[in-house]
Amino acid sequence: MRYQLDHEKLDVYQIELQFVAWVTELMAELSESPEARKRRIIEIFDHLDRASLSALFNTAEGNGKRQMKMRAKFFDDARGSATECAACLDALVAKRACEALRVEQGKSLLVRVVSMLSKLVDRFSDPTQVAETESRYGIEDEDEGDRRPPNLSNMSTRSNQ
Repeated sequence: MRYQLDHEKLDVYQIELQFVAWVTELMAELSESPEARKRRIIEIFDHLDRASLSALFNTAEGNGKRQMKMRAKFFDDARGSATECAACLDALVAKRACEALRVEQGKSLLVRVVSMLSKLVDRFSDPTQVAETESRYGIEDEDEGDRRPPNLSNMSTRSNQ
């Protein structure tokens, strides 16, 4: 039997893992090039590696938070890291370290990740989701059969009688 933590069940987490693996392959492929050092893309690799892991780790940590506001914060941080990854891929293309076609697969994964994380942020930062559910207090209205809040002005006159 395979044990799974809650964050491992998230589709976004699984796609982020795919992206981390894809980044690892890309870095291995491009770092073999003598042009890599010349064009200072090692720094971009380092940032890309850290940002991809940050997205993954923030998603996992955010999913473990019990407060909705904290969940939203971590998912938002993960989304920010994912967009940093996209910027790193753009920088690799701009520095002519690789062709735009080569980063398409990574960008495709990132589009999915950012979309999913955006929905999670919206879900957990929506004030209507965090609010207490409506409760009914008061006395039964005999005519309508529903519950209404007590009329405090009536209560004070009753006690005076």
